[in-house]
Amino acid sequence: MLATIFILLSLNSCKKQPKEFIILSGSENGPLEKMVTEFAGKNNVLAKFKYEGSVDIMLELQKNTSKYDAVWPASGIWITLGDRERKVKYTQSIMTSPVVFGIRKSIAQNLGFMGKDVKVGDILKAIREKKLRFIMTSASQSNSGASAYIGFLYALLGNPEYITEADLEKPELKKEITDLLAGINRSSGSSAWLKDLFLKGGYDAMVNYEALMIEANQELTRQGKEPLYLVYPVDGLVIADSQLGYIDNGDAKKEVFFKELQAYLLSEPVQRQLLQLGRRTGFAGELKNAPVEVFNPAWGIDPQKILSPIKLPRAEVILKALNLYQTMFRKPSLTFYCLDFSGSMIGENSELVKKAMEILLDQDKAEKYFLQSSPTDITVVIPFAATIFDAWQVEGNKQTEMVNLLTKIWETKTNGATDIYSPAILAMEQLVMTDSAKYIPAIILMTDGASNTGKKYADLETAWKKNGRDVPIFLIKFGDASDAQLAQIANLTNGAVFDGRKDLIGAFRKVKGYN
Repeated sequence: MLATIFILLSLNSCKKQPKEFIILSGSENGPLEKMVTEFAGKNNVLAKFKYEGSVDIMLELQKNTSKYDAVWPASGIWITLGDRERKVKYTQSIMTSPVVFGIRKSIAQNLGFMGKDVKVGDILKAIREKKLRFIMTSASQSNSGASAYIGFLYALLGNPEYITEADLEKPELKKEITDLLAGINRSSGSSAWLKDLFLKGGYDAMVNYEALMIEANQELTRQGKEPLYLVYPVDGLVIADSQLGYIDNGDAKKEVFFKELQAYLLSEPVQRQLLQLGRRTGFAGELKNAPVEVFNPAWGIDPQKILSPIKLPRAEVILKALNLYQTMFRKPSLTFYCLDFSGSMIGENSELVKKAMEILLDQDKAEKYFLQSSPTDITVVIPFAATIFDAWQVEGNKQTEMVNLLTKIWETKTNGATDIYSPAILAMEQLVMTDSAKYIPAIILMTDGASNTGKKYADLETAWKKNGRDVPIFLIKFGDASDAQLAQIANLTNGAVFDGRKDLIGAFRKVKGYN
């Protein structure tokens, strides 16, 4: 009798256990996750989102896709670039969102941008006159940054029908795009994180999706702060088409569920919900019956205006443009790597750190991830434990010098206790001796334990405030690193904490995309 009851309970438990359905997604879909998981739950499916940047989505599609069931990037171009085996099926655009400038309303008014068509040249003029600075995701890591960048190129080239590889070699383009990107004062690898950074204050403008600008303005309004005025560059506008596709791994039941999910997201009730969330729906992103409190005309949004996006170039042209952005056009990076070589890192742990740095510093390996250095970058490595071992600096991207730097890292031995604050303070002190306005500066600090000797958090706080510059500290936690200590540093410096415990090499790649 007991055996029969056990069998029945087991069968009932198996019946209720939902099957996992993993969606590889861009971060901008975060507000839609609940909608998807609730629908899946009603169908006895456990939907999970794995958020990655656009380049990582592309790379994942190029590798083994068996661990994902669907892909949902901000733009279908990343599916095109990544799906070499043509395993992605049934792609459809769920919604759209143009990539725009959001400028503090008072600044937009002073620039004369309100109530008129604004061209990329107008924005370039404001940057050259030092009247405008902005934050933007990395064009080589995130779709919003890549879309804006392609739009800039298109406009600066005089609006050709399509951008060609030859166009990208024009010397006059290099000068103009370099000047425009010099207006960036903070970067990131995530559009959602960039929006959150802007809300922390202190920035003039942001390049991002219209939908995330609306979310930012709703929060600014709640806080009683000045909203952003949205500017749609008329000669360089790109619209993200949010394509959702099924990854065919031979599971017929998952394929049926995907079609049901896609139909649900495209249904009229859900499309109305998406409008309420600031996402455009329908043909060409038109805004029929758009809620005025969401698509607010006072924020520069004209629901009646038909947007005219540019034609995206061929895949090979996009890839070349991204490589040129990374190696020639972008604002230079000034990066300090503070690497923990305390005693607990002995063996495999220190090997992983060294391999991660090899991917970033070896230019042939970095190219795979669009993380190459440029001739004007500055890279500083500060190995530490209870004390600072040294500080090694390389200017530019010469392979021989990068290899020499790697050799020093590989020869570093693990030893002693842990002081995470002293290397960060040293980096701050070195920044004072550099014209950091010419760079996008960042400190990347990796540790596998709690700081238990030497300087304290108060010492770092004093140094950061004394420096008076917007220098984030990005932290990679590994091993038994103290969450409290790392979160405290990230909050102080408008940085972020990355978890390297499952994939330390991936964490290093991801954090470098923020600089």
